[in-house]
Amino acid sequence: MTSQEEMIEFTRKALGLAQYVDIKLTALSGRGSDRAFFRLTWDTTNSAILIHYDPIRVENTYYGDITKFMNGINVPTPSLILHDTDLCLMLMEDLGGNDLWALRNESWEKRKILYEKTLAVVQRLHSFPVDEFPVATIRLTDAFGPELYKWERDYFRDNFVKGICGIELEPVSARELETELNALAGRLHTSSHSLVHRDLQSQNIMVRDEEPYLIDFQGMRFGSPFYDLGSLLCDPYVSFSEEERDNLLVFYYGLSKGDLAWSNFQQLFWEASAQRLMQALGAYGFLGLQKGLTAFLDHIPSGLANLQHAAEQANTIPHLLALTRRCRDVLEEKR
Repeated sequence: MTSQEEMIEFTRKALGLAQYVDIKLTALSGRGSDRAFFRLTWDTTNSAILIHYDPIRVENTYYGDITKFMNGINVPTPSLILHDTDLCLMLMEDLGGNDLWALRNESWEKRKILYEKTLAVVQRLHSFPVDEFPVATIRLTDAFGPELYKWERDYFRDNFVKGICGIELEPVSARELETELNALAGRLHTSSHSLVHRDLQSQNIMVRDEEPYLIDFQGMRFGSPFYDLGSLLCDPYVSFSEEERDNLLVFYYGLSKGDLAWSNFQQLFWEASAQRLMQALGAYGFLGLQKGLTAFLDHIPSGLANLQHAAEQANTIPHLLALTRRCRDVLEEKR
């Protein structure tokens, strides 16, 4: 276990600070990825972010190299100052305390501009040529495919449907749902293929000087860009009106210059949103009940409402839609 003294000495080395310079280390609120975050301050006005990660979660070890890659393709992220793989420490540029979540109550006129800028940044990631990715030097977690999609829906059933709602599906219902969700995964797997952030939600988009910066992209992999769009535009942490969400989706569609008809584009968006929201609700159940991070439980109502809406709009996943309605009834009875 790395001590605070080691963290401070690591920072001195990274920044070239003399021993007489007082460095203050303040713990920041944690995230659900086996990492601890600290803000380091010195000389009154200077600061940086220190990340101490658990290498057992192997994707945490990928963050530094992915940061360099992202900056190289003009996708803005906090700059990496120094990475020590032995101590499992990374020193990063401090972008301040604003993210899209912190700005959730600002006027739509202001938020719209920031979301459009974010979508433009994300489209740069999505449009990076797959065959040009430097696989020899940048490690990524396994691409989205049948196994990962199955893991996500099992995660949802185990940690949310059963863990939070206390629902045990009858064998026939379970088989019908599995068949339906397996077909959903197949459609996503054969849709557009690109690099994806994998956790593109409002708390992972920092804002400095009215410009967005992506963070928490250690889970970046190849998959459907619609998964990222669902993460951002059906984010349980913030609210959108139907018109606001539609406008942002049209904005991205205009950037993407793909060969999909608008109706097919919308269909994939809603289906990918349902897939993503199953994963998010599974995470809320796991982190809230198994890890004791109970703040995640507060986002279940909005996450479930978004999942029901996505299933309704997709109109191809009736068993999942019925299950979301059953879950909402159960949770309302528990209140």
